[in-house]
Amino acid sequence: MIIDPVDVLKKTTSAHLIPTAVPTSVPGLPPVLPDPIEKQFVGEDGKRTLWVVFVLMVIASAAFAAMSWRVPVAKRLYHVITTIITIIAAISYFAMATGHGTAIHHIRIRHQNDHVPDTYTDVQRQVFWARYVDWSLTTPLLLLDLSLLAGLNGAHMLMAIVADVIMILTGLFAAFGSEGTPQKWGWYAIACIAYLVIIWHLVINGRAQAKVKGDKVASFFVAIAGFTLVVWTAYPIIWGIADGSRKMSVDGEIIAYAVLDILAKPVFGAWLLITHARMPETNVDLGGFWSYGLSREGALRLGDDDGA
Repeated sequence: MIIDPVDVLKKTTSAHLIPTAVPTSVPGLPPVLPDPIEKQFVGEDGKRTLWVVFVLMVIASAAFAAMSWRVPVAKRLYHVITTIITIIAAISYFAMATGHGTAIHHIRIRHQNDHVPDTYTDVQRQVFWARYVDWSLTTPLLLLDLSLLAGLNGAHMLMAIVADVIMILTGLFAAFGSEGTPQKWGWYAIACIAYLVIIWHLVINGRAQAKVKGDKVASFFVAIAGFTLVVWTAYPIIWGIADGSRKMSVDGEIIAYAVLDILAKPVFGAWLLITHARMPETNVDLGGFWSYGLSREGALRLGDDDGA
């Protein structure tokens, strides 16, 4: 039998010379293969929470609107503002519950190693930007409620509202900030400074102006403003744990914010409107335009003068 040396060489090469593709690892060294992408998305608990809060905001809006129908137009200012707050929140939660108002923030985390090249971990976290749109509209209205209750002047009211908008927008910028740079926490620091400006206007100026309206109004303002500030202080804490350091899951973030939103909007609104109905000192005189429109502004109305 004739042996073909080419066949022998092929068999020897295939059996002994070609290395196997079985991956190996050395203890103490990071794996050579890239790390899988870590996806931090909303789960079933988060989705259910979004729908529940949407329903609660709709119910609160309907309740506040019904309460406004029981009082004259001249006394509906707080009702109108508070109803708008919960309507905007309901729209925001509907958007988030249906999968809109969200974006994916890609984060690349670098791991430094001593004896081998650095490795990286890619994280994709879901950020609900609809929440920031909600806050940028509703928190100024909440401040407007408190400012009118205290009797703040226009200058202090405007500064508090501007600081509030800055706080929300810089919080949004921080949520999409780059990892490992001063950018992310720089925006967060600006947001915290803006929040301190809001606190200063409410605690110092608001409290002083509320005392002018009487002890009852002052006591109520201190109670409801203090409640609001405690709730609002929890927001940046949750942000730091969730979007900031990503130590909280997206579902946990949604549930935490949901509890705070319920306290800051429906609970706040119900407390304000029920107390306002029992405390005439909290009424705000907006003149004839609010009740009668421009066409009758300045006209003599029944009850305006003694001789009417």
